[in-house]
Amino acid sequence: MLLETRALTANYGQFRALFGVDVTVDAGECVAIIGANGAGKSTLMRSITGVLRNEPGMVLHRGESIGALSSAEVMKRGIAMVPEGRRLFPSLTVEENLLIGGQMRKAPGPWNLAAIYDLFPILRERRRNPGTALSGGQQQMVAIGRALMSNPELLLCDEISLGLAPVVIRDIYAALPKIREGGAAIVVVEQDIGKALAVADRVYCMMEGHVTLAAKAGDVTREAIHAAYFGEAA
Repeated sequence: MLLETRALTANYGQFRALFGVDVTVDAGECVAIIGANGAGKSTLMRSITGVLRNEPGMVLHRGESIGALSSAEVMKRGIAMVPEGRRLFPSLTVEENLLIGGQMRKAPGPWNLAAIYDLFPILRERRRNPGTALSGGQQQMVAIGRALMSNPELLLCDEISLGLAPVVIRDIYAALPKIREGGAAIVVVEQDIGKALAVADRVYCMMEGHVTLAAKAGDVTREAIHAAYFGEAA
């Protein structure tokens, strides 16, 4: 088991956002986290990556507690996130944004500038452009590439299709199998159920900070997803 959360809770001040969340990710697999706005999906990602601190035993990486580590320490262990909203450095070029990711972890792996440019050829053409001068889809490619430059063994993708055109979403999702071929496990946080299920081995549905469904992606029914997503009978 690569990653595990155990009865994970998370708070924003006095507001509790996660209630006893149990999620597992095995090495090399793709796990989808689905749910509506406010379900707790992004909070789960922030908790795993150390942006929100937790009790030490609530998040485990390869059996070792990482719940109290900082985000920098978590990334050095091989867990990288593509954040919602991309969050590129506006003063840096595309290539400089990518190189920032490579500074965080020195583990050997398949990802370097040449590999990122092969994965997303348009970035090679735009490598001297300011990162935020690109289209939304191209910026998302930079954000994915920046995370991959650390050669993570676990890549967390938070709402990578949000606000993008269908043709761009298709291209980004087409890259996910290639990323898995490099050895990384992937967690995809999505509101688009069809996209998530198409690439995932397993799926979790969240609602109001709780996990309401955990199943193999190929076995889950539309009725079960409807009930878990909306908290009502299909």
